Amino acid sequence: VVTRGGLHLPGDIDYSGDSFDSFPNGVAALFGPDSIPTAGLVQIVAFIGWLECAFMRDVEGTGNEHVGDFRNGYIDFGW
Repeated sequence: VVTRGGLHLPGDIDYSGDSFDSFPNGVAALFGPDSIPTAGLVQIVAFIGWLECAFMRDVEGTGNEHVGDFRNGYIDFGW
């Protein structure tokens, strides 16, 4: 919603001088002539995969209330 309104982070996204607002919004950022380079997409997917494997794990016996509850007994909002 914010980027569709024309607000982008200031500065450059890489060392070659590409700014955040030089890439289009939505699916056009993934496919097309002005899309994010393939190496950048691989880096994003690898980072998300690392987060899934390292931190977002369901640890048995730590008070998980439902499937997908990744608090693992750390934060209890009293729901």
